[in-house]
Amino acid sequence: MNQQNTLHIAIIPDGNRRWAKKKRLQPWVGHVKGAQNAKKLVLDKKLIELGITHFTFWGSSKDNVTRRPKKEIEALFNLSEQYFGEMLNNLRELLKKGVCVRARGEWQKYYPKKAQEIIKRLVNLTKGNTKYSLTFLLAYDGREEMVEVIEKMKDQKKISVEDIKKYLWTNDLPPVDLLIRTGSADDPHLSAGFMMWDTAYAGIYFTDTLWPDFGIKELKQAVQKFSKTERRFGK
Repeated sequence: MNQQNTLHIAIIPDGNRRWAKKKRLQPWVGHVKGAQNAKKLVLDKKLIELGITHFTFWGSSKDNVTRRPKKEIEALFNLSEQYFGEMLNNLRELLKKGVCVRARGEWQKYYPKKAQEIIKRLVNLTKGNTKYSLTFLLAYDGREEMVEVIEKMKDQKKISVEDIKKYLWTNDLPPVDLLIRTGSADDPHLSAGFMMWDTAYAGIYFTDTLWPDFGIKELKQAVQKFSKTERRFGK
């Protein structure tokens, strides 16, 4: 895919637990609603109509799967297994739409074996598709990513921007054009070095809308607002 004609959207889907708390529900219920929303949004046909060619979704951080209460972590893993299992069951639709599914992060270290097998199969069966790239960051921490890059390059005498990109977990993705973080307008911030290399010149859209309530309508508004902004790329 020609990267000059790409539009790469990345989403930090914040607010699942706050959504549940507002409704006096258990945290895992918020994650269920968040997963249902992700299932509906990431493959919405309107994404392609908006010109989006690459969509990166932060499914879980390393902290999510190592530092949360045990029951919540188990619920997250079960949700992941169910979510990707349903995607695999809809393989024909993915192939028809030309969707290439990618998974990046330390999920092969932390996710249960069954979930890993489902994700690997989904990735392998869709890797030849080129129309729409859907990347899930799982057990992801951008700081860990950069530590790994540094470790691999420690013996190099000269290091360029291009060299670093080659060793990133996202080395086959174009730079992020627009980063969206839900549930954060009152406290705009990034987390865990999220795609720090790939978001260097990205536009950023913060919204108070919690992830379970974030839909295609607001995503369209964010993209349209971004499209009207002059990008300076540091100039």
